[in-house]
Amino acid sequence: MSLPQRIEGLRARIQRACEAAGRNPATIELLPVSKKQPLSLIREAAAQGFTRFGENYVQEGADKAAALPELSFVLLGPLQRNKAKAALRHFAEIQSLDRPELAERLRRLAEELGVVRPVWIQVDLWDEATKLGGCTGADLPELLEALGDDARLPLRGLMAIPPPEDEAAFVQMAALRDRLQQDLGRPLRLSMGMSDDLEAAIAAGTDQIRIGTAFFGERTR
Repeated sequence: MSLPQRIEGLRARIQRACEAAGRNPATIELLPVSKKQPLSLIREAAAQGFTRFGENYVQEGADKAAALPELSFVLLGPLQRNKAKAALRHFAEIQSLDRPELAERLRRLAEELGVVRPVWIQVDLWDEATKLGGCTGADLPELLEALGDDARLPLRGLMAIPPPEDEAAFVQMAALRDRLQQDLGRPLRLSMGMSDDLEAAIAAGTDQIRIGTAFFGERTR
């Protein structure tokens, strides 16, 4: 199946999911996850109108950002403190902020570099942090305090990887987003849902789905 055919199939799935949930498909961002995909395939996706791509590894994403400066790359994978400066330099957004000490380091480095980088807090409500990363619900207030209202690191939203086939987990995450944006007094986006569970994510209220295999096909390396 060609890339345009896979994209068409994804858009049809999004359309059906939105119709079932009474939502507008235009409100759902489809973020292609391009980790371990060649530059040629990313360029082909860009020719289909996509300008933002998700990457899991700092060095790989930095190399792609340097090779494709007309595109934007979003960091989805865990971020180590020693790679924070590189992440701020090369990524348009960081979606995997998950601990106070990382927030404090990013704040210092953003000021040093003179950059503005929206961040998303990765939340884990299901005890998956050791495997996937993420801030627990109990630790979220401390992380928010460490992040503060720094204009260089504006909080864009919440990112999560709910357990597959657990629709209640998606609803739980959406409820947390709703409560938090009410407490903070400003809108927050929600990023959850991947190739196998985008329908559950859309039904629950996600604003962004992160799609790798269903978009690009099986990785060749």
